[in-house]
Amino acid sequence: MKVLAVYSIKGGVGKTASAVNLAFIAARSGYRTLVWDLDPQAASSYYFNIKPKHKGSSKQLIANDGELEDLIKATEFENLDLLPADFAFRNIDLLLDTKKKPTRQLKKRLKPLADAYDFIFLDCPPNISLLSEAIFAAADVLLSPIIPTTLSLRTLQQLQSFMLSHELEALPLLAFFSMVDRRKKMHKEMMQHLLDTFPGTLATAIPYASDIERMGLECKPLAAFIKNSPSTIAYNELWQEILARITVND
Repeated sequence: MKVLAVYSIKGGVGKTASAVNLAFIAARSGYRTLVWDLDPQAASSYYFNIKPKHKGSSKQLIANDGELEDLIKATEFENLDLLPADFAFRNIDLLLDTKKKPTRQLKKRLKPLADAYDFIFLDCPPNISLLSEAIFAAADVLLSPIIPTTLSLRTLQQLQSFMLSHELEALPLLAFFSMVDRRKKMHKEMMQHLLDTFPGTLATAIPYASDIERMGLECKPLAAFIKNSPSTIAYNELWQEILARITVND
């Protein structure tokens, strides 16, 4: 089982769309896949049109040492399950802080799923917090979407600095470009700069495209309603690139 955390300090960078689409592609390829929606905005849950079994269930999961299996729901897609979020998850840091070894709590709850799934995608909220540290402890790889702009690149630098100061150098950090407009000179220059300076940058770029925005209307992953478009091709290529990096790192 590999735990892939789709994480960014900055919001609005295509994090959730990437988590949902990459998980869908993994499942369609035959891998047993789970998406854990850790964001109280519950965007991944919305994209799959799934609500928690019980209101506040995510909160109770941490507060009462519950088991993930009791909260997982199947999506309409083969090999793809979801652990949905709800707004009560906004207090997760407070709940974690009451636990012994709070940064180990997510890893503890994921461990029993090792035989059930090949890949678990964590759709993470955009901040640095106690939950973030728990995510870093649980993840095998961090996937960080980056818009090729100055502020977005700055958050990647902040993340790198945090990981260095907390002795997380062994955790692979793979950055990839999201919401890219190749007509913009700045986007092209920023992309080339990061490719030249950060070896963890993936070459595949996800475009800024209306079909990705349609996911909210369709409540489905992109490839479930558009079989062949530049965006679906890009996500497929990105997944293959991620798989190649994981294989090399193994």
